Parts: sequence; C-alpha cells; structure tokens
Amino acid sequence: MTLVVFIRAYPRNPRFFFPFTGLKIFAARKEIIRRMYVSDERDLSGDALVIWKAGVDAVRAERLMRNVVALRGDALKICGRDFSVAAIRQIAIVGAGKAGAGMAAAVEEILGDELVDKKVIGWVNVPADCMRPLRKIRLHAARPAGVNEPTEEGVLGSREIIKIVSGLTAHDLCLVLISGGGSALLPAPIAGLTLSDKQAVTRFLMQSGATIGELNTVRKQLSRIKGGKLASASRAGHTLTLIISDVVGDPLDVIASGPTVPDRTTAIDALAVLHKFAACPPQVPQPVFDVLEQKSREVPRPEALPASVENYVIGNNAVALAAAFGKAAEMGYKTQSLGSEIQGEANSLGRELAERCLDLRRAATAEPARICLASGGEPVVQLAKTSQPGKGGRNQQLALAALGRLWDDGMQHISILSGGTDGEDGPTDAAGAWADAGVIAHARALRLDPQTFLAKNDAYRFFEQAGGLIKTGPTHTNVMDLRVALVVT
Repeated sequence: MTLVVFIRAYPRNPRFFFPFTGLKIFAARKEIIRRMYVSDERDLSGDALVIWKAGVDAVRAERLMRNVVALRGDALKICGRDFSVAAIRQIAIVGAGKAGAGMAAAVEEILGDELVDKKVIGWVNVPADCMRPLRKIRLHAARPAGVNEPTEEGVLGSREIIKIVSGLTAHDLCLVLISGGGSALLPAPIAGLTLSDKQAVTRFLMQSGATIGELNTVRKQLSRIKGGKLASASRAGHTLTLIISDVVGDPLDVIASGPTVPDRTTAIDALAVLHKFAACPPQVPQPVFDVLEQKSREVPRPEALPASVENYVIGNNAVALAAAFGKAAEMGYKTQSLGSEIQGEANSLGRELAERCLDLRRAATAEPARICLASGGEPVVQLAKTSQPGKGGRNQQLALAALGRLWDDGMQHISILSGGTDGEDGPTDAAGAWADAGVIAHARALRLDPQTFLAKNDAYRFFEQAGGLIKTGPTHTNVMDLRVALVVT
C-alpha cells in the first residue's frame, strides 16, 4: 500500500527521483506499475481461482437443465421438443454420472411437486458423495467417492435402470440423464464375465494411460447396458437423453460409453486396444479375452436404434471455457484461448504451459499487461513403476510439472492453475492445484524437491505441504478439466 501512495504523491516522470540511466529508469518505473497490477503472487492466484470458478459455475447441472427443460401449462418443453403432459402416462427419469444428482433435482424442481407425485418414477446412479434426498427419483450410491471404477452397488443400480425402462410403454416418456463418470457408474457385465473381471481390465487400462475413447471401446463390448443397449431396452414412446459431455469433441458414443447411442466399435477394436497396451493374464483376466474373441468371430449385427431415441448435448467444456474468459475480461485480463480439446500426457502439458507463460513474460511491451491463458480438455498420467506409489491426480500432476519447469525462475508474476470441473482429481479430495511464487517459496523453505514428487506421482503430498490444493467438494457437474494461467508483463 505504501507503494501506491508513493506513486500518487510524485510526478509520473521518475527521472527527477531515481539516479538511474534512462533504461534503468524505464525498467524501474515499469516494475512499480507492474506491482500495482499484482500486490503479491497470492492475489494473482486468487484471480485464477475466481476465473476457474466462473467456468465451473457456468456448467453446473441445475443451470444447464433449466436452459433446456421447461414446463408451461400442459406443455413440457425439452430441447425444443413439445410434449403434452396430459398425454403422458409416466415420466421415467434414469441415468448415471457425477452430475446426475443435480440434473435429477432440477427435473423435479421444473416439473413441480404435483406432477412429480403423479407421474414421475426414476433411478439415477451417482457417486456416494453426491447423494441427496429427492421427491420421487431414487439417487443410488453406485460407487464410493473418489473410486472411479465399477462396484457391486453399480451393478445393482444398472439392473434397476434396465428394469424400469423395459417396463415402459408407448404412452410413456423416458428422460435419460448422462454425465461424466457414467461408465464406471453403469456396470452390467455380459454373460461370461464377473464384476471383478471388469474391475481388473478397467484398472489395467487406466494405469496404462489409455484414453477415454480406448477405455470405453473395451467397456462397451463387455456391457449389457453401454453402447446403445439402454436405448434398445427402453419401451417408451420417446426416449430423450440429456448429456453433459466430459469427452473431447463430444462424441456421443464415448460419453459414459454411449448407453443410448449405437456402438460403432467392435470386439476386434476392443482386442486391438488390449494388444496395444500388451495386456495379458493375469493383469487382464482370461475370460475377458475369451468373451471378446468369441464376439469377434460372430457376424456383427447393425445396432440401429428407433427414431424415438434422441440425444442432446446440453453442456461441455467449451461452455465452461467461454464463461472463464468472460470473467477474465471483466477483471481486466487480455485473453488467449488454447482450446477446449487439449489432450496429452500431464507432465508434458504442464511444461508446455509453463513455457508459454515464460514466452509471454519475455515478450513484455512498454506498457504492462495482464494476460489470461486458458484451456480445457483432459490429460492422462503415466503412472510410475514404484514400490512407493504416490497420491494425486492429472491436474495436480500437471500443475506440479509446470512448477518444476519454473522452479529456478521463481514464477514471478505467473500463476498456473489446473482443476477438474467435477471437484475430483484422481483418488483425492482435491479438484486440482495451483502453482505460483508463493508455493515455490514455501516449498523451498520446507526443502521439497518437485522432481522427486513428480517421479512417483505424489503431487498431492507436495501441494498439501507447500500449499496450492483446490478443494471444492463435488460440484455436481463434469466437463473435463479447466486450466487458467495468468501472466503480468
């Protein structure tokens, strides 16, 4: 604050007060002005958190649902389609995903108590930390918090969902609510496989760094509900699926493994994924190979779905990114988009983002500026082979990799934040992390070496000690990750 008073008390031209050469005078004046932009590095990270939160708020499930569902008198409007409430016998609400609770709650609120009590039935599989009481729609804890893999409870819930949709008639409306995490929340092993078989192959592929597309290619071939099979089971006159996308490019057949979308992949494709990562027993159980090889010898039948099945994406990463940029501009930042479809290995992406920030700072012009770089997508982490496995997630790993690249630099006037829009980052209670000069200073004081923590995927424990963890709890949405990097030049 003293600095601000000094600036106001003296003329703008500092030559009268600083015995420097012209170049040094310019540099000193510029540094004073730059400090006015950022009084300390934590203020810069605070801005990054505000911008990131604006992106998350824009894709909260309730807000997205209200954008596309409305009840006006007897007319129920869903994504531009009109349905007469009087002509509908039942409205079945089913689905799965991290945003499922918020989506289901919004449906009940929009329809109102009287209509919900009279016509609504439903079952939605959600993570255990997303549970809340609803009027008629049953929320089912299909997996523990932070454990993104199929469970027995998930199998039970999937069975109930199939039971509900197969019991509908042509006079019913089925609304399917799908969001990120839906694949793990909708386990229904086909004949010849056990849940433990599916758990093993899921773990193997995730630990091997498989993309979500590769993982879901295998999942669909091993499921009784994924790959369009939920839609095939529905006997409703209309089956509408509302989707909050957590996959780059919004491919409908990949999001939650496409339970209401025809499967374009085959058992041969699934086997190719397993072979790519050198899968073999016992890491991937033999029954998985047996089932896929048997299916690969069968003549594939086209999985055409009836015209009564419709799919709509109501929210994605691009929506979150646009909202983040809107907030950044409102706060006085010049914005630069790196895109909403960034994929790759977390360590590499973190270092690349750090380099971009350095380039911006090096290219400083005469007048100081605040710049916001933002991007979305979902990196992967190559797990280290170690006897002491670490704790963390892809966002924490990316932020730590960026910090490691800028360790010697000190990150002056740079802040980098990476967080999962669902509030989950790996099997931790953090959504992600930020890195800045304050985090580096604290880490140095504690004698923490970022490279040591990176090598064993232990980013959580680094940021837990040095500061920088983002903890939001469940956000009840999921559109992949959002990264915000701020630079003051």
